[in-house]
Amino acid sequence: MATLFITMGDPAGVGPEVICRALAALGDKAPARLVVVGSREVLEQAGHVTGAEIRWAAYRGPGAAPPQMRGFELIDLANVDRSWWQPGRLDARCGQAAYEYIEEAVRRCRAGEGQGLVTAPINKAAVNAAGHHFAGHTEILAHLLGVRGVAMMLVTPTLRVVHVSTHCSLAQAIERVRPERIERVAELLIEALEGLGIADPRVAVAGLNPHAGEGGLFGEEEDRYILPAIESLKGRGFSAFGPEPPDTVFLRAVQGQFDGVVAMYHDQGHIAVKTLGFSQGVNVTLGLPLIRTSVGHGTAFNIAGTGRAYEGSMLAAIELGAEMAARHE
Repeated sequence: MATLFITMGDPAGVGPEVICRALAALGDKAPARLVVVGSREVLEQAGHVTGAEIRWAAYRGPGAAPPQMRGFELIDLANVDRSWWQPGRLDARCGQAAYEYIEEAVRRCRAGEGQGLVTAPINKAAVNAAGHHFAGHTEILAHLLGVRGVAMMLVTPTLRVVHVSTHCSLAQAIERVRPERIERVAELLIEALEGLGIADPRVAVAGLNPHAGEGGLFGEEEDRYILPAIESLKGRGFSAFGPEPPDTVFLRAVQGQFDGVVAMYHDQGHIAVKTLGFSQGVNVTLGLPLIRTSVGHGTAFNIAGTGRAYEGSMLAAIELGAEMAARHE
């Protein structure tokens, strides 16, 4: 059975609550050995407010059998103090704690103790306030693992979307629409789809401009940058289509015409995915030497500590991470 480390995310967010809810829902039917990296005090409080109290056992290292009778293992970094911790409040100390959970999980995976990570949400402002200047999980993981050329894929039961750029300004996103990057992202999507058991996946590449440029009437990026990448992919034997009009390509993918879509920038892909499958969306980082899946939502400070957070996305992230790990064994 594969081992996945679940990072608790920002202690002031809903991450601890959705973890407790998800693990309680799984019980003894967990699809992998699940080891949480976080703070026992915070998790116990989250279990109390959600009514999903978990029997936590200290992590016993690789090779040990996971606990039975609805118990789960925990690596307690004990880096949150009740004297200052408050759910729903942005705090640099919580940002530091969240960063440390990621560091520890990555270290364990690099040591061969697990196949990947399932991450609860971090707060980007808190992480940056703690002195770690990254735009999000994707960039943190790329830094810790020393890799470049990674990409974000969002997955719902009916749609898979990978992004040419994510956390940057729209002006910067336009500058990043270049053949090399588009082709690299499409390659990562194809590899991921094949890893999920889809043979010869059909990949649609969205245009940047309205109507995919309308033959140059609304912009020239499609002809100058996007089409050359598609032609190169086709020349290498991949089933690539486009540039496809962005306003219809996601619906066509949901209807089964494509197995995945390459979006040109953050909101182009995120809006479609979150509209169609917010509660079950999963974020996957492609191009890493380990598996990383995550919830598709943020820290939700407005409801943190109330016990109202929904665990559907965390459950989906665990299930997908376990499926990906099993296929790589």
